[in-house]
Amino acid sequence: MEPDLSKYQLDGDNSMYRLPSGLVAPVVTRGGAENPDTANSGGAIRISGVSIQHTPATKLWFGKVTNEPGYRSVTHHHGEAETGGYVLSGRARIYFGERFEDYVDMQEGDWVFVPPFMPHIECNLDRNNPLTWMTTRTPENIVVNLDDVPDEDLRDWLTR
Repeated sequence: MEPDLSKYQLDGDNSMYRLPSGLVAPVVTRGGAENPDTANSGGAIRISGVSIQHTPATKLWFGKVTNEPGYRSVTHHHGEAETGGYVLSGRARIYFGERFEDYVDMQEGDWVFVPPFMPHIECNLDRNNPLTWMTTRTPENIVVNLDDVPDEDLRDWLTR
């Protein structure tokens, strides 16, 4: 029995994604060719694999974020963007709350959702190994850096 493919008919117009050749096709960013020209927040360094900067994407930012051993980002939020993250390697902590008194810890294989406009700090709990996240957000990589808080004010940070 042949499957019914009629339910997979294209209902929209994707012509805006045409490449210079005129073809609508997947766009591959090769490893090592990611775009480093993206917003960062102190100790959290972001590079994009899929973004408005170097693909036809207009509603999606997808990239890799790294924190060197023991480093943390500055206080920031991502504006209107919904953010999803996946801990690819390492141990992570995100501080949040009115005075950053709350936190969640994550490890390799954990997923996280960060709501729009939520101030937070992304940390690498490990003093010896890097932390690597895969991160996606809509509509693009919005990073609004805020006045930072001292390490001493982050509960359990100095004694991790």
